[in-house]
Amino acid sequence: MATTATRRSRSILDKLAVPDSEGYSVKELYLNNHDLKPVELERRTWRFINFLNFWMSDAFNINTWQISSAMIVAGLSWWQAWICVWVGYGLVALFVALNGRAGAVYHIGFPPYVRASFGIIGAYWPVFNRALMACVWYAVQAYLGGQCITLVLRTLAPSFATLTNTMSESSGTNTRDFIGFFLFWTLSLPALWFPVHKIRHLFTAKAIIVPLAGIGYMAWMIVKAKGIGPIISQPATISGTAWSWAMVNGIMSAINNFATLVVNDPDFSRFARKPSDAMWSQIIGIPVSFGFTSLIGILVSSSATVIYGETIWSPLDLLHRVLDEDPYAAGPRAAVFFIALAFSLAQLGVNIAANSISAGSDLTALFPRFINIRRGSYFCAALALLMQPWQLLSSANKFTSYLSAYSLFLSSIAGCMMTDYFIVRRGRLSVPDLYTFDKRGHYWYTAGINWRCIVAYLSGIIINIVGFVGDVSGKPIPIGALRIYQLAFFTGFGLSSIVYYVLCRIWPIPGMETSGWHEDLEYEPDMPRPRDEEMKVSVESGEMEAIGAKSDKDGIAEHKSYFSH
Repeated sequence: MATTATRRSRSILDKLAVPDSEGYSVKELYLNNHDLKPVELERRTWRFINFLNFWMSDAFNINTWQISSAMIVAGLSWWQAWICVWVGYGLVALFVALNGRAGAVYHIGFPPYVRASFGIIGAYWPVFNRALMACVWYAVQAYLGGQCITLVLRTLAPSFATLTNTMSESSGTNTRDFIGFFLFWTLSLPALWFPVHKIRHLFTAKAIIVPLAGIGYMAWMIVKAKGIGPIISQPATISGTAWSWAMVNGIMSAINNFATLVVNDPDFSRFARKPSDAMWSQIIGIPVSFGFTSLIGILVSSSATVIYGETIWSPLDLLHRVLDEDPYAAGPRAAVFFIALAFSLAQLGVNIAANSISAGSDLTALFPRFINIRRGSYFCAALALLMQPWQLLSSANKFTSYLSAYSLFLSSIAGCMMTDYFIVRRGRLSVPDLYTFDKRGHYWYTAGINWRCIVAYLSGIIINIVGFVGDVSGKPIPIGALRIYQLAFFTGFGLSSIVYYVLCRIWPIPGMETSGWHEDLEYEPDMPRPRDEEMKVSVESGEMEAIGAKSDKDGIAEHKSYFSH
């Protein structure tokens, strides 16, 4: 009986396994499957223009508008807010491109890449952390997309605006907005089916359609505000120290908005045709795309101040305000319809690019045998129904506070990863060792965990913990702790980087390089290589160990199986 039950259990598990898991052993499937392995040549389809389209597509979303509009709410003038945008996104573009470098060179995504710094087992924590954030943001962006659908329905049936609310006031939303959210969530599901290397055409379409709608929206609001003059003449409403820290917070809001993408950019850069396609396209494309989008958001928000005498930080709330003036006016209804429809496409694109793909990739690394990117994306979408994203969007202050909170944890991860790759290893990665439990591998460390990285990661969090607790609880904290927390991305990134480097100098790690640059630009994942320390050449004796003769003993045969499927 026991044998029969065991066979049935194995049969069920085999049926639940991802379709492309055949050929991998059970042990291998704890670390690898088709979506986790290095990208082969056929799937490296992203060129320079594809990355530009990707970031232009990603930039045009409501979240970006709200971040720039929140700077106006904080008291900055339009041009001061725009300077914050350029500085913030310009700086974060460097972090994105640099952390994506390993993905473009070795064609690996974030989950395998982070194993190099945190260890084969230790990597599960940053992967889980990133997956959780991706799921939360999928819910937030889906709710914003749902508000776009609500606007579309209002233009088609003006009575939809006064739909009877059957939800309690404490829920944080209403029946009308929840219907929009559920419709957007449902309509997004088919788009999650397509693999990453094929979805690039969606970003191209979005990069054309949505900017045109945004420009039309801006022109419409400027006309309603009686020209650009009244808009640009609005001064800042704060000065002195308050103004200085409002500028700093504006810059940090732009950076914090990118904390997740800094960490997991390898999930996209691994599809680059060559490393330079993923480098300069992102360094240039991110500040230009987000600077252009933010300018539209800033001018629209400033227009609202002129038109209505108050700053409306959400572009969707402003469209609702326009419809409230005359719900049956044909012209405004048509304009709102097309703008809201374009924004729906914008939310769909950003949710796939920044959230569902990332969550799917991370969940794949947590459960490689049963989850691939497609299944992980649908799991992420299912979690969005259980969250309450509208609570995070109830005010500008709450929204920006949340950005700072989650960037605190991710910046420390990024600090460890980038220091490990660029300073400690100087570009060298032993890719086969990223996919094995072999204790002799470079990345096994101590029981699969790089304790140096864990200490550095915690150091980056601890320095900000007082500010984090004060921000969450609303209780007063020392001004010094507050200022450190307002710079959470840099303080977390900087301290974790320093601590990790110092610990590696005192207690060196396998594969550590002390001089030169060792990045392997010719690496081909379809041609697995043995670990570096197993290639021992004695110049004096002229002898070389025959690696092939003892491959089974040293685990080389095991490594080869990871790249033969």
